[in-house]
Amino acid sequence: MAQPPFAHLARTIRERVAAQGFMQLMGADLSALEPGGATISVARRPDLLQQHGFFHGGVTAFLVDNGTTIAAATRLREGQACLTAEYKLNLLAPARGERLVCRARVVRAGRRMSVVAADVFSVQDGRETQTAIALATIAVVDADGLPPAGSRPGEVPEDMDPDRPGP
Repeated sequence: MAQPPFAHLARTIRERVAAQGFMQLMGADLSALEPGGATISVARRPDLLQQHGFFHGGVTAFLVDNGTTIAAATRLREGQACLTAEYKLNLLAPARGERLVCRARVVRAGRRMSVVAADVFSVQDGRETQTAIALATIAVVDADGLPPAGSRPGEVPEDMDPDRPGP
């Protein structure tokens, strides 16, 4: 399987990310995409904060989860897809500020799994403060084995339905 030209791959990744309902719900922005790297961020909103006024830890976890998977996707070959297998997240400081930014970079891209590191920063008055660091394992899978992008939640393609009687 050959690796597609990056411009084509980047366009496909951006289309798929834009179609993610959770990205829209979070108001997240994919601001940078390059071979082996991705940057996503969210602006401060009251509904993304915890009781002390900091970004909720779940927002940081979301940025790490999506950012590392998007970065891993930049190293995929034709016919492959990727899914988060696990991540270890260390929260280093309260995430305060106007924006929370995650920069993810592929450490090692493998045939069946990739390892991706991520750094998360809060931005206040143009100054960045690191608030988290993470290391993720991203599974590389056969794209044919996944529901089509854009399928509705709970909708299982007929040929993938485990309850469907055999031929």
